[in-house]
Amino acid sequence: MRLFAAAAVAALLAAPAEGATLRPLTTLEGPAVHLADLFDEAGPIGAKAIGPAPQPGARIVVEAAQLAAIARQFGVEWRPGSPNDRAVLERPGRMLPREPVLAAVHAALAGVGASGDLEIDLPGYASPMVPLSGPVETSIEQLDWDGASGRFTALLVLTGDGIGILRLRLAGTATEMIEVPVPVRRLNAGSVVQAEDLHINRVRAGLARGEIVRGFDQAIGQTLRRQAIAGQPLALADLARTASVTKGARVTMQLRGAGLTISAQGLALEPGAMGEHIRILNPSSRAVVEAEEVGTGTVRILPGSSPVQLPANRTAQLINSASIVQ
Repeated sequence: MRLFAAAAVAALLAAPAEGATLRPLTTLEGPAVHLADLFDEAGPIGAKAIGPAPQPGARIVVEAAQLAAIARQFGVEWRPGSPNDRAVLERPGRMLPREPVLAAVHAALAGVGASGDLEIDLPGYASPMVPLSGPVETSIEQLDWDGASGRFTALLVLTGDGIGILRLRLAGTATEMIEVPVPVRRLNAGSVVQAEDLHINRVRAGLARGEIVRGFDQAIGQTLRRQAIAGQPLALADLARTASVTKGARVTMQLRGAGLTISAQGLALEPGAMGEHIRILNPSSRAVVEAEEVGTGTVRILPGSSPVQLPANRTAQLINSASIVQ
């Protein structure tokens, strides 16, 4: 009985279909073309795969003569009604996003010693079509990278159900990037940098020539020696400590020693920031001493500072100038 049943099934599969009709347009979902994609009512053999499907996003056209040959080969009862008979087989697809491609390139570059933070540019790259569903794996082969210029070439390898293995040639550049504080707008020379003047931005490492500001604390409160451009790293050499004592300002001089502090009024002969040494005039004695700024409007006369005596007319001139400034 089992042998009879098996023979009956085999005979059924081999029996030619009767009255099959042509399918002029078929949308394929898989990697193979079946008889049923060409002919309706093809019978039990309609599930038979007869060839590979086109790549995702492509189509193939089967003309009348080829359709007749396929029908004869597989026992399908169909004949062309016109030389213009044809079957169009379309396979929809989707464009592979750039993100997995960039991730594969980044991983490959990291494997040969490139920086962890890279900006990858692929000029002329066209995303390939892949099946609408199902995972697609991306990897890189034959990577050739020039660390000095950042240029590279490679083979992008795509694998997944329904596409087999696809290889595409890539060429591009990989630029090292860094994150540093930069001005949010143009800042003029002489400006004192405030917290709201800066934000973190990702910039090309090649722009960071020499010593640059890498933390907010290195710039906030500093005075710009020259104009700063929005979005560009700040050079440490372009920053100076902000003077808290201006030239001509009246200050309190302090002389400390043996547990005793003596204070007197003086005149700053030059601007100075906290901790800097500047020259101070004592109007009463007409002596100029070197002092360190220790607080707003307060300086400490340096031990061992040798006073320089000024002529009376020069002292009066400096005092008058300071009065104008004040």
